[in-house]
Amino acid sequence: MKSDSKNLLDQSVQYLKSVGPKRAESFAKVGIKNIHDLIYYFPSRHLDRSTLLTAAKASDYLMNGYEGELTVIGKVFEKEKKRFGKKEILKVQFRDSTGFFECVWFRGTKYFYSVFNEGNTFAISSKPDKSKFGALKFIHPDFDRLSEEEEKSFLHTGKIIPFYRIPKELKSGNIGDLSLRRIINLAVENYVDLVEETLPEEIIKENNLIGLPEAIRNYHFPESSEKLNSAQSRFKFEELFYLELLVALRKQNYQTKLTGNKMSIKTNLVQNFLKTLPFELTKAQLKVLSEIKSDLLSEKPMNRLLQGDVGSGKTIVSLIAMLIAIDNGFQAAIMAPTEILADQHAKNISVMMKKLYLKYPDKEIKVSLLLGGQKKSEREKRLQDIELQEADITVGTHALFEEKVNYKNLGLVVIDEQHRFGVRQRARLQSKGKTPEVLVMSATPIPRTISMTVYGDLDISVIDEMPKNRIPIKTVLRGESRLPEIFKFIIDKSKDGYQTFIVYPLVEDSDKLELKAAETFYEELRKTHLKNLNVGLIHGRMSWQEKEEKMLLFLKKQFDVLISTTVIEVGIDIPDANIILINDAHRFGLSQLHQLRGRVGRSNKQAYCILVTKDEIVQYNIQQRLELDYLSSSMLDKYKSAIRLQTMVKTNNGFEIAETDLKLRGPGDIFSTKQSGFPDLKYADIIYDTELLNLTKKIAFNLINKDPSLDSENNSVIRNNLIKHYSENLKYAKIA
Repeated sequence: MKSDSKNLLDQSVQYLKSVGPKRAESFAKVGIKNIHDLIYYFPSRHLDRSTLLTAAKASDYLMNGYEGELTVIGKVFEKEKKRFGKKEILKVQFRDSTGFFECVWFRGTKYFYSVFNEGNTFAISSKPDKSKFGALKFIHPDFDRLSEEEEKSFLHTGKIIPFYRIPKELKSGNIGDLSLRRIINLAVENYVDLVEETLPEEIIKENNLIGLPEAIRNYHFPESSEKLNSAQSRFKFEELFYLELLVALRKQNYQTKLTGNKMSIKTNLVQNFLKTLPFELTKAQLKVLSEIKSDLLSEKPMNRLLQGDVGSGKTIVSLIAMLIAIDNGFQAAIMAPTEILADQHAKNISVMMKKLYLKYPDKEIKVSLLLGGQKKSEREKRLQDIELQEADITVGTHALFEEKVNYKNLGLVVIDEQHRFGVRQRARLQSKGKTPEVLVMSATPIPRTISMTVYGDLDISVIDEMPKNRIPIKTVLRGESRLPEIFKFIIDKSKDGYQTFIVYPLVEDSDKLELKAAETFYEELRKTHLKNLNVGLIHGRMSWQEKEEKMLLFLKKQFDVLISTTVIEVGIDIPDANIILINDAHRFGLSQLHQLRGRVGRSNKQAYCILVTKDEIVQYNIQQRLELDYLSSSMLDKYKSAIRLQTMVKTNNGFEIAETDLKLRGPGDIFSTKQSGFPDLKYADIIYDTELLNLTKKIAFNLINKDPSLDSENNSVIRNNLIKHYSENLKYAKIA
């Protein structure tokens, strides 16, 4: 029976009534090839009678200052196109039993004019506005056409109507709101009971979930708002459960099926190194080191994420971990996201290792730098050093895991700014040794919900304390009209030994984007405002050797000001650079702004971060609106730039910034699920479904602890579903 059900669900949609070969082609273009695909094409929203207002009631809401979205149903009464110069405006008048309301379109007027025909009924959803006569008005609203039958049944029975996203590919096949609802209704009625359950009965009962066929039916055509909520909850639960199951499998496989390199403290190498440091480690660094040391001394392979704000001292901690590995006869590798950062790591580590050798000449630790753009002869020598273990610490970018790189005895892999590397890249580096210990580092603080999902298989350590001599950076927000006085501030501070980064979003001028360009302003500033200062330029189109040369000149104070693009975002350490001016700051993401700010404030001087944006953005007074949970989506879009910039002014705390960034941008934009080896989330929102995330994590981890291979009969449903729908994600179950 199961195979018959599967065959029926796998048959082409063309065999459904009202579809046929031509429309089937349109469906295929949006990924709907068979009946199974069609019944999983869920509505983007529903129209519930309980959320509906009459035109008169909506007008009352507007008069009382209501700012949220609302829905009104009305018939098209008349439509009119008006031209004002080159611009054309479409106005459509609607009426219901209580009065009139108006909808206005400034763009796409030709298309919308063809959509709204006199006598047709539409559900209009948007934020209300007032016309110049005080009447109810909606500007560019969402809308859905209702059939006469739907209108009657909806208004008189309280029925909930589904609305589906109609991409242009479906529209071109003459498939609109009404026809799509009819086609999906037909598929659900005839085939939904053939869908196989994807969760064990025990989990369904214990968590008060509804069965899969019932959930599908009520997601499309809910019997009540309660049934709709139950259907949505079922899909959220299932999605988060399988995501956490993949996390649990990954962690379980790594800890139980792979053998680590059990190490010990053999000599005084680490203690001697600590004596050479001109500072004492913070309590947070010592706590994290204790956690890393326990991992390295265990038989289980280390798989740890080290989080710490910009400048908190993660690199020193990772270097001590590398010294423990070297003390046990292993090699260590540290991978950085850019050549310029890898080069800086190599130089800094080499200086520290030479200092260690001069004071304690028991063992010379050799550092090797491996980059893509090196000369062939130099590269061959480095590869030989790695293969013969002449190199104890190898520093590089993704060049570290190319096929030609053969480590003799790789024991520890450190990955800096790890969110920039995909899971496949990390796997290739790990494969260079016999299950090397893995320490991944991130200066971008990771919100708890993200760490529970994308990084849930890693043990997490946090350096939550800054070095004692660090003075908090002062961050200010200024309009572009204030630039002349900002340049004067930079000139005055240069007399006290201050150096300045001036950051622009682009290398050269762009016709498409109204953004400032580094090259243009470099030429302009050194002839005008900053003509009495030494000004340098660095950008991403330079080779890493050119970038390195510019940074060395800046370090040696050959430049007072370095004009840059975001190439300086990660890891550059110039102690006297204590001013950073970021132009067009509204065009940068929060985490990027925080990283850029971290380029200054690395000495005991007061540092400044000056965010420059359009004057009107500075004028937004949104202090009362920083509680993002209470903002509607339309208000969020309007205030996002201002919220980001005010957040930067308000706090230096990376974790607070990360939480705000997560709410503004959503998890998918910050930590790509594709990069992490996890499926995309269609139903759940890990920002708001944290309670459900905690529950599914607990259930998934308990299940894998009891039945790691999912061999029991109870878990066969889960095993089969994983193989069928998550085979690509399962490839990474053994990867850190």
